[in-house]
Amino acid sequence: MGFTVRELAEKLQAEVRGDADRLVNDVASLAHATAGHLTFVESPKQLGAIAKSQAAAVLVTPEVAERATECTAALLVVPEPFESFIQLMLEFRPPRTSKDEGISPLAIVHPTAKIGAGTRIMTGAIIEADVTIGNNCTIMQGVVIREGCHIGDDCTLHPQVVMYPDVRLENRVILHAHAVIGADGFGYRFRQGRFVRIPHTGTVQIHNDVEIGAGATIDRGMIEATVIGEGTKLDNLVMIAHNCRIGRHNAFASQVGLAGSVTTGDYVRAGGQVGVADHITIGTGVSFGGKAGVITNVPDGATYHGIPAGPEKEEIRRVLTLRKAPQVFEQVKELRRQMEDLQAQLATLTKDAEGEDSNAA
Repeated sequence: MGFTVRELAEKLQAEVRGDADRLVNDVASLAHATAGHLTFVESPKQLGAIAKSQAAAVLVTPEVAERATECTAALLVVPEPFESFIQLMLEFRPPRTSKDEGISPLAIVHPTAKIGAGTRIMTGAIIEADVTIGNNCTIMQGVVIREGCHIGDDCTLHPQVVMYPDVRLENRVILHAHAVIGADGFGYRFRQGRFVRIPHTGTVQIHNDVEIGAGATIDRGMIEATVIGEGTKLDNLVMIAHNCRIGRHNAFASQVGLAGSVTTGDYVRAGGQVGVADHITIGTGVSFGGKAGVITNVPDGATYHGIPAGPEKEEIRRVLTLRKAPQVFEQVKELRRQMEDLQAQLATLTKDAEGEDSNAA
């Protein structure tokens, strides 16, 4: 599929500078764009890269367009190049959609399940008793939805997702392949030399517009619900333990792990492999650097790094200090050597002075 620069400009209502008849047949990042590619630039700092690029066309801001005098590509001038790039990328690479409609004859759907209009259930999916699925959902191959679950409208469950009993999804939730929602939490009592399992009779509630990555796990609460707030995005392999309450619009990168009963505010961000101890409260607008180990409550708006995690400025100071440790160690060794030399000289002077006093006597 190809478009001329003029045709692309019409889709965006963009201004064209350069050859509007040039053909574009795909998209690429600036570093990988070659002849026939559309790419984008947002910052004047990339002017040098534009001048060297072989791309057929570049989406740019008005500021960049005025300064890109050495660029040989056609320029499409738009307010937000990245947003426009995404729009056109989907023209070149439209999402693949299955032609299957309705309920596959190879799916297993319990007679008591209620399935909304426009919902597709694919081969090998298992829908157990008393499940409710809303309108326009897509339940892909091998998904297991157990008794009493509720799924709202416009939800997508990718292959091999498992929902344990009585889990609740609201609208426009996306669960990627092999996500497990509602397994029992890791809760045991130690009695008479052995671990005794604690029953988990709570559930999981996932609010509107949440996306949960492949292989992620959300454990059910012991008494109440584990809650994932509206708009939150969890990357692949994230672990949310029992009784956690995650606020709205949180974003956790891969391998983040929250122990039981953690509470977060809204707009919390966590880099990869952040670990949070149990019963911690994290405020609104908090950010964690990758691999941070969180063992204390964190106030609103804070940025924490390190193991154990601490305020950003303190951790930067600590890291810089540690980097100087070898130099300081060598300085200490030199000072010790000098001190030993001075002690030896002092001992010699003392001995000589004692000898002179003895002779005088």
